[in-house]
Amino acid sequence: VCRSNKSPWVCLTCSSVHCGRYVNGHAKKHYEDAQIPMTNHKKTEKQEKVQHTVCMDCSSYSTYCYRCDDFVVNDTKLGLVQKVREHLQNLENSAFTSDRHRKRKLLENSSLNSKLMKVNGSTTALCATGLRNLGNTCFMNAILQSLSNIQQFCCYFKELPAVELRNGKTAGRRTYHTRSQGDNNVSLVEEFRKTLCALWQGSQTAFSPESLFYVVWKIMPNFRGYQQQDAHEFMRYLLDHLHLELQGGFNGVARSVILQENSNLSASNKCCINGASTVVTAIFGGILQNEVNCLICGTESRKFDPFLDLSLDIPSQFRNKRTKNQESGPMCTLRDCLRSFTDLEELDETELYMCHKCKKKQKSTKKFWIQKLPKVLCLHLKRFHWTAYLRNKVDTYVEFPLRGLDMKCYLLEPENSGPESCLYDLVAVVVHHGSGVGSGHYTAYAAHEGRWFHFNDSTVTLTDEETVGKAKAYILFYVERQAKPGAEKL
Repeated sequence: VCRSNKSPWVCLTCSSVHCGRYVNGHAKKHYEDAQIPMTNHKKTEKQEKVQHTVCMDCSSYSTYCYRCDDFVVNDTKLGLVQKVREHLQNLENSAFTSDRHRKRKLLENSSLNSKLMKVNGSTTALCATGLRNLGNTCFMNAILQSLSNIQQFCCYFKELPAVELRNGKTAGRRTYHTRSQGDNNVSLVEEFRKTLCALWQGSQTAFSPESLFYVVWKIMPNFRGYQQQDAHEFMRYLLDHLHLELQGGFNGVARSVILQENSNLSASNKCCINGASTVVTAIFGGILQNEVNCLICGTESRKFDPFLDLSLDIPSQFRNKRTKNQESGPMCTLRDCLRSFTDLEELDETELYMCHKCKKKQKSTKKFWIQKLPKVLCLHLKRFHWTAYLRNKVDTYVEFPLRGLDMKCYLLEPENSGPESCLYDLVAVVVHHGSGVGSGHYTAYAAHEGRWFHFNDSTVTLTDEETVGKAKAYILFYVERQAKPGAEKL
C-alpha cells in the first residue's frame, strides 16, 4: 500500500504482504479490515478460523497473532508455518545470490566504488555487517555495534568456547524462537558471543539477532514487546546481566579459568560490582568518590561507588543551543558536562543529608571525584528529562573530542597517574534521532581499524571524522590510550 520495503509482513491466510506494525501499520489494518464483515453477525467457530489474524515477518520469520497480540511459537500439525519459513528462506537466498552477482559486476566496472574503498593505496572490501531491525530494535542494534568495536571486550567473548544449545533432530538448524526452550538452555553470554562473531565477517547480508533478542525477552522483562526502548537503559541491563552470568561460570568452564586465559585482565585491574569481578567490570568498571559535607558542623562523609558508566547532565544554560553552527551563546562541550558532574554543589531541600554528628538532616554540599578510571570510559548524556506530564528531549549539540580526552583534572589523586593513562580516544557514539524516548530512531558511529562506519540497522556505510564530530551524541565510548609508544589503539 505504502511501497515501503521496511519490515514486510505476510498474511498467512491470503499471502498478501504489508508493512509491519511499527512502519505504517498496514499489516494491522489488513487484520482490522478483515474483522469488519463479522461485526453484524454472530461469530461461529468456522468463521473464526478464516480470519486474517496470523502473519509472518519476512525478515526474521517470526509468527505474530494480532488476536493474541503476541508472537507465537506453535505450528500446525502439518508444519505449515515451518514450510512458509523455508520457502521465504529459499527466496531470500536466491535474491541474495543474484544480488551478490550484480554487486560484483558493479564493483568490477565502477571506478567510483573502487575509489570509495581505497584506503592507504589499496582497495579493501567493506567488511562490516549490519543488524536487522526486528521491530523497533534499533536501540539494541546501536549498542551491539558499539560494543563490537571495543576490541578487548569483543575479543574476550568471541574467544569463549562455543555451546550448542540444540541437539537431536534440530541440531544444526536455525532456531527461530529461543523463548520456547527451557530456562536451563538460555544463555545471554552464548547468544551475545554468537552475535559478535557474526559481525565483521565480511558478510554481504545483515545478521538477524533474533535469538539474542528472545533471550533478552526471557531474562529482561522490561524489554518485552516491540516498542521503542532507551538505548542507555538497555546497555546497562545488558552489561549487568552479562556480568551476573559470567560470575557463575559459563559453558561448564569456571569463570576464574576463563579470566586467567586472558593475561590482559588480571585481578588487580578489576573493579568489583555486585560480587566477583568479570570482563565487564575489568573493561568498564571505575570507582567514584562521593564526598558530602555538612554545612552546619562541617562533618565530612566519604563513600566509594563503583560505576560502569557516568550519566552527565547538559547544563541548563546550553539547552537552547541545538546545532553546532548556531551562534546564539557559547558552545556546550563535553568538558562543560563533566565539570557540571564533578563540581561542588549544594543539595536542595529534598536531598538533605543525615549528619551523624548533628543527629539530624542538614543542608550539605556534594562533590564527585574519580578515584579510578576504567579502560573504557562510557559517558551518557542525559538528553531525556521528565516534565509534569511527559518526558522531553534536550536536543542540544554537545561538542566532544575524537582524540585525547584528558580526564586527569577529575581524578582524586592525579599525581599518581602516568602521562598517558588519563587520555582517551573515541571509539563509538550512539545517536538518538527524534523528539522522544519512546519514539525516534537510534544509529551508531564506530571506529574500526582506522576507519569510521555509520551503523543504521541493516545499512552500514563508511563515513568520516567530520561527520562523526557533528553528531548529537547520546552515549560516548572512549578507550584508554595505550601508554607504550607505537602501541596499536583499540
